[in-house]
Parts: sequence; C-alpha cells; structure tokens
Amino acid sequence: MIYTCTLNPAVDYVVRVEDFQAGGLNRSESADMYAGGKGINVSRVLKRLGSDTCAIGFAGGFTGEFIKNELDREGVFHRFTSIQGVTRINVKLKSNAETEINGPAPAISEEDANRLVQLTSELTKRDWLHIGGSVPSSLPADYAGTLIDAARSQGARVVVDTSGAALKALLPYNPFFVKPNHHELSELFDTEINTKEEAAFIAKKLVDGGTENVIVSMGGDGAVFVNKEGAYYAESPKGTVKNTVGAGDSMVAAFMAKIDAGLKPHEAFHWAVAAGSATAFSDDLCSKAEVEDVYSRVRIVKAEQEGK
Repeated sequence: MIYTCTLNPAVDYVVRVEDFQAGGLNRSESADMYAGGKGINVSRVLKRLGSDTCAIGFAGGFTGEFIKNELDREGVFHRFTSIQGVTRINVKLKSNAETEINGPAPAISEEDANRLVQLTSELTKRDWLHIGGSVPSSLPADYAGTLIDAARSQGARVVVDTSGAALKALLPYNPFFVKPNHHELSELFDTEINTKEEAAFIAKKLVDGGTENVIVSMGGDGAVFVNKEGAYYAESPKGTVKNTVGAGDSMVAAFMAKIDAGLKPHEAFHWAVAAGSATAFSDDLCSKAEVEDVYSRVRIVKAEQEGK
C-alpha cells in the first residue's frame, strides 16, 4: 500500500472573474472547489493508475469532510486523523492576472500529532510513505522526520516531496526518492541550473549523499533521472499544455506505482514523465489511458556515467 501524507491539506476554491477590480464589487463567472494537497493529488493519480493507496494526514471541520467526500467519490481510501480545527481554504482568483490567498493552517494538538505517528508506525516493509507539502506551524519542526522514523521502523519506503528548507532538513533521512524541479534543486545548492547536464551533475550530489533516486523536472525541457546506476534524460513529448498544476504530483505517483509493480527505476522514470506530461495536456489530473497514450511519445536516453 502506498500511503500519502498531507499534513496541511486545503480546499482549493477557484474563482474566475472576467475583469477583477480591486476594492470594487466583482461577480464571478464560475467557482469550483477541489480537494487540494500534494499527497491528495498523488493518491488520486495512484488510484487512476490502479495502485493501492491510502491518503492520511490531518482533517477537520466542514472543509475536512469535503476533502473526505471528494476522495470517496473517486474511490480513494483515506484514514485522516480528525482534529478540532478547520482545514484551511485556499482561494485562487483567475482574472487578468492570477492571485492566490492561502488560508492559515489549523492548530494541531500534541495528542492528534501522536495519533498520526502511531498510524505510520503500523506500516510494513510492503508499504510506502509519501510525505508532501508544507507542515503546519503548530507541529514540531522535526515532525516530518518523526513520521519517517516511525514508518521506517518496520521497513517502509519513504518518499519526500517538498522543497526548500523542508527538503534540506529531510535529506539526512536518506529517502528512497525525491523529485525537485530544477529551480528547487538550484536553490538547494545555491547555484544555477540551465541544462539537463547541469541538473544531472547536481542531482548526483543528492545520490552521493544518500538519496536513492532523484528525478529533476525541467518543464518544457523534459526531466532528468539519477541514481547510483547512472543518469537518464527525457525529452518532453509534444502536446498542448493546458494545466501544469499536479504535473509534478503525477510524476511522483507514476514512479512509485511502477516501482511498486516491479519495474526498474529507469523504467519507472519513463512512466513518470508520461504521467506528468499527460496531466499537463489535460484539464485535470491524468487518467490511465492518457498516460498510456503519452508513454509511446516519451524519449529516454542514457547519459554518460559522470552525468555531464
């Protein structure tokens, strides 16, 4: 089972206004609500790809119930830890420009935090723990590390799907897989990455430091995969980009799904690029049929061992 942990989920409220006027009365053309959060997106894609998955994390109030109901509607299993607070709402205003207002995270009690640790300690060597997104400020700074230790106690594989200081803090736990984009990888090493060769060279530093598998997404320039066996480059397949939200989550989901199914890491990378591209080419997260269609158009080449 692949468990995805979203510590700070949200209901994404997407509002479209033709010509937004600050300080005035605006009427929306449409408004939609979605269950938001990296782990939630990953579980949704995993379900579509036919993998066993369970979404966990914290959820509370009417917004928490909305997220659970949306996952139920898609047939995604979940075991959220209930909290007294209300899961946040993130407003995304789409007009001449796009504006985002992210709500504050609810407070998490020590008792609720401990209950989630207990849940992750029940995972086995047949399970995965994916940790993605931000951590509520009410939790200890090392809380994600505590979850990793609990999951690892019985041999579960751990995937870290975050960025910046949070990613840097979790790298010493030697995750099985991380997927920064080239901007996030640049920030991590205080450098500039413009080519696949540069991305592979820097990603190898993560592998040398103990991370087992690294995918670096580079938008329209494709992606790079690095592990101890070497480096691989992927070219982005041709298609009309409609939506980049969730493309990275789709890559993470497909990589885990295919490794869990017994494929080798570089083979799983091929499917990961297909899934990320399929989501970018669709209005929502990718379907299995869309991923299979794009897969044949993804070109993967093995790089030199040095990753130049």
